[in-house]
Amino acid sequence: MKVGLILDGTIAAAGRQLAFAPTLALLDAVATEGSLQGAAARLDLSYRSAWGRFQILEDTLGQPVIRKTKGHGSVLTPFGAAFHQALVTASRASAEIVAREEKRLEATLAGLIGRAAGPLTFAVSHDSVLLDALREIGGIAVTIAGSMDALSQLKAGRADGAGFHFGAATPDPGSVFADILADPALLTRPILRREQGLMLQRGNPFAVSTITDLTTGGIRFVNRQLGAGTRIWFDRLCAEAGIGGREIRGYETEEFTHQAVAALIASGAADVGMGTRAVAERFGLDYLPLGEETYFLAVRTFIGGERLDAIASAIRRRAEATPGYA
Repeated sequence: MKVGLILDGTIAAAGRQLAFAPTLALLDAVATEGSLQGAAARLDLSYRSAWGRFQILEDTLGQPVIRKTKGHGSVLTPFGAAFHQALVTASRASAEIVAREEKRLEATLAGLIGRAAGPLTFAVSHDSVLLDALREIGGIAVTIAGSMDALSQLKAGRADGAGFHFGAATPDPGSVFADILADPALLTRPILRREQGLMLQRGNPFAVSTITDLTTGGIRFVNRQLGAGTRIWFDRLCAEAGIGGREIRGYETEEFTHQAVAALIASGAADVGMGTRAVAERFGLDYLPLGEETYFLAVRTFIGGERLDAIASAIRRRAEATPGYA
């Protein structure tokens, strides 16, 4: 379900009512086209009708709004330009409110038509514990995606829930992750605390002990795709260590899951990549921990807090028995 709302309203002055949206459109057209004739064509009006609307506007406001310039069409007067900017500012400020209420209404209507009890669609960043738990729960169709892509699908209405991470317990202010956690149209829970590190060929033949070791000795690295939470975390670790991607052989080689990275290392086609301890152990790889992060699950509000908590509890129960999870 997709809801589209528009800003509407009136401006009352001199005993008259000016419709907000048509007035803004009229002023936008003149400001953009630079002539009344061009503005009329843009709005699919006759020249006479467009001129008549400006006359009504000026009579209502008691100020000249437009003036003709010899050989240069028509322009807004200083008052007209200031009035136009005031409407533009109000429209832009209201757009955020309208967008938020669109999401809220979508969630409410979805619940009213009974989706809360039906099958769900989740787009999630890869995590073996999460995937096993969701399969066990049932009734949830799962698509594997990078964290950024998963959130994009959720925001676009193509998914009911999104699993994501960004290599930390709290997001950077102003980031897409911070926006998701603050979105009133979504319910979000921290569902896993997990360790990530470098997955290495058995025996760690290159004696890798830090991120900076990846720039030496011809070590072949395999990366995650752009937008993946693991990639975001790895890039941040590299920046903190003062190294760039071009210094790491294989930095451009990308895989879409921890398991795909581990499989490439286990096959001998790569030497190291970033992933979880559980996946490294599954493929018989050595493992160098780099830190812990929080994995989040965000869902539309129609799912309800009770159902989300039940899903989160099932995931946590499985995590308790898995190495590398807290």
